[in-house]
Amino acid sequence: MDVLYFAWVRERIGLPRETVQTQATTVADLVAELRAREDRYAAAFEDLSALRVAVDQELTDFDAPLAGVREVAFFPPMTGG
Repeated sequence: MDVLYFAWVRERIGLPRETVQTQATTVADLVAELRAREDRYAAAFEDLSALRVAVDQELTDFDAPLAGVREVAFFPPMTGG
C-alpha cells in the first residue's frame, strides 16, 4: 500500500510517500511497524494525538482496518484561517 506523509510528518521522516509491504491489520498496527523501522519514524509517530489519518482518502481513526486499503495518509490536524 502507499503511505503518504504531510507537513511536519513528511519533514521528520524525510519522504513524501512510500510503498509499504505490511502485515498490519489496523492503522495502529501499521504505525507500530513504522515506528520500529528507525528513529525518524519513531519521532514522527511519537504523539498520535497530534496526528490525523486518512484511509483511501477518508478521515478515520487509528483502529481502522487495513484490509483492501490502497492508501494511508498521515498529517497534523488542519486549522481554519
